Order: sequence, then C-alpha cells, then structure tokens
Amino acid sequence: MKILVLYATTEGQTRKIAEAVASQFQGDDMTLVDVVDAPENLNPVQFDAAVIAASVHMHGYQSAITGFARDHHTDLNHMPSVFISVSLSAAGDDPDDLRGVAECVEKFKAETSWIPQHILQVAGAFRFTKYDFFKSWAMRRIAKDKNIKVNPHEDLELTDWSALTRDIQSFRATLVSRPLHKAI
Repeated sequence: MKILVLYATTEGQTRKIAEAVASQFQGDDMTLVDVVDAPENLNPVQFDAAVIAASVHMHGYQSAITGFARDHHTDLNHMPSVFISVSLSAAGDDPDDLRGVAECVEKFKAETSWIPQHILQVAGAFRFTKYDFFKSWAMRRIAKDKNIKVNPHEDLELTDWSALTRDIQSFRATLVSRPLHKAI
C-alpha cells in the first residue's frame, strides 16, 4: 500500500502526531510530508490512501493544508482518507468546545470540498517552550479557565496516544480488508 501522511504544524505537536500515525504504517510504502515542505508535484492520486493532520488555531486550520485539500479534493474524495483535527478542545468534555471544533471541521470541509471518510478529533498540547510572551499568557488563561494546571516553563501534552494508535490501526485494517483506490 502507498500511504500519504501529510500534516501542517504550528508549534510541533501535529508533527509529533503525524509521526506517530506514520509509524502505524510500517511495512507499507508510506510518505510523511509537512505540507510546507511538500514538492509541487505531490498529488494524492500517487497514493492508495491519505491521512491529513492539521491543528486548530483561531477557529481554523493552517492555510497551506486548506489549500492542498482544496486543490486535491477530487482525488481525496475518491480514496480512503482520514482527517485528524488537532486541538486543545479535543482534550476536554465541554460541549461548547467540542461543538466549536466540530464547526471548524465543517468549515474546513465547506472551504475545501473534501469529505474525509474518517475524522479524528485529537488533543494537542500546551507548547509553552514554543510560545512568545503574549501567546504564553493567553494559553495560561485558557488553561486556568479549563481548570488545567500548567507550568509556563514546561510543555504539557494532552494527546491520547493509545486512542490515536487504536483509531489508526482500525483505519489501516479497513485498507487491508477491501480493494483500494489504485495509486498511479
């Protein structure tokens, strides 16, 4: 199988998540690419399946991943695919937060015309070591509002690695058990 794992990251947690996803496709012909570094000729039609990951910032995803999905939505819609939406909201159970990230996904789908077969909401991380003063202050406020204890000098990872592994293994099992879109 030829698998594309494409991601966009701001502070690095989505890269870490994409690397964990890629590790679940050992033995397959897997390509892991940061969308910012993607070659111009990268096209999903070259693959049997795609996993695309991006993180929510200011109620949207990175423009490069949105552009890629919009440019390639026809091919993505005709192949097995997963969209991984990474956010801090996915770590909690606040209905308003969960509704907010679901709305981000719906907006992304409307903007790109890509309808992923599977959507995973994955918790991100507080990356205080990557924040400037103002973002650190804002993120401490968010953590306080959500009753999450943080140390502004250390990162705090909220990603549920076991759940991510389980979900990706389940997706991979569907690929093995049925005929695939054929890569060119």
